[in-house]
Amino acid sequence: MYIIIDCGSTNTRLYLINQEIVSDKYEVAIGVNSTVSNGNNDQLKQGLTQAIEYLLKKNNLSLTDIDFAIASGMITSNLGLLEVPHLIAPVNINDFAQHTRKVAGYEVLPLDIPIIFIPGVKNDIGEASWDNIRKIDLMRGEETQAIGVISSMSLTLPATIIELGSTTKLIHINKDGAIAGSITSLSGQVYSAVKKETFINSSIVDTDSSVTNVYSTDILKRAYECVSCAGLLRSLLFTRFIQFSLSTTAAERKFYCECTIAADDMKLFDEAEEYGFSLTGDLIFIGAPERCKIYQEMLKETKKINNKIISITTPEEIAMLGIKGACYIAKNHIDEICI
Repeated sequence: MYIIIDCGSTNTRLYLINQEIVSDKYEVAIGVNSTVSNGNNDQLKQGLTQAIEYLLKKNNLSLTDIDFAIASGMITSNLGLLEVPHLIAPVNINDFAQHTRKVAGYEVLPLDIPIIFIPGVKNDIGEASWDNIRKIDLMRGEETQAIGVISSMSLTLPATIIELGSTTKLIHINKDGAIAGSITSLSGQVYSAVKKETFINSSIVDTDSSVTNVYSTDILKRAYECVSCAGLLRSLLFTRFIQFSLSTTAAERKFYCECTIAADDMKLFDEAEEYGFSLTGDLIFIGAPERCKIYQEMLKETKKINNKIISITTPEEIAMLGIKGACYIAKNHIDEICI
């Protein structure tokens, strides 16, 4: 029996695993942002310790019942519990256990439990310079989701995983099934900031209407044209102008605004091909269903991509990817990771 720790910026999820089955789970509102706020990771340590103790108590277990914990995400960064260097792509999924960082009980938490940290992955660019900054990319946590995809699905390779969360991240899986690299944009966080910090939000919210989501191929195409010609920032502003110039609903304006973000992200697919990340195989989309559909249809309309598309859109399915990835390492490499 072991515990999976999935640590992000603001939240951490813990899963109790027994015979590769999730016996219980617990989410705590603590992440590496607390390290930024406090200047140390004491609050993170305290929050994780309390979360583990709560999960065990809830299930009438003690630390002696747990073989180890296995952790991924921002917990392995300089803001987490233990900084683990990124592996350099390409990385075969069977390589991860050999490069995990193992610490004994009490080393990073006031608990007598071994913890195994899964490293992130960064692109192989040689020596970084201003000349090659566009090729720089890295991930912490997404690699474990990618392992979950690769280990549990029958894919046509090479394949591309498109993660649509607080960032948009393309993860390339090469013909050998290895994680070959990634390309990331800040799209999700930019969209959140636009809604929170600008007057555009007033143009996309209608509290009097029950219609919150629409889909329009014509609006999608117009948004792509605007971004291609006028750039993202001006195109975002059109969301406001449209309200007073065209007969539109708040839902249509919201859809247009979301499409401008997606249109700008189409450049990621151009970058992928430029860097040799072939887009000929399966495309696996991970994220909210509405956002996945926008990206899928925009790729079809603007890039003429007709690949097989796999959509993973429910929170439960998305969470299971990271669980499957961590379980894969734990199951197939137990001798390497046990302390």
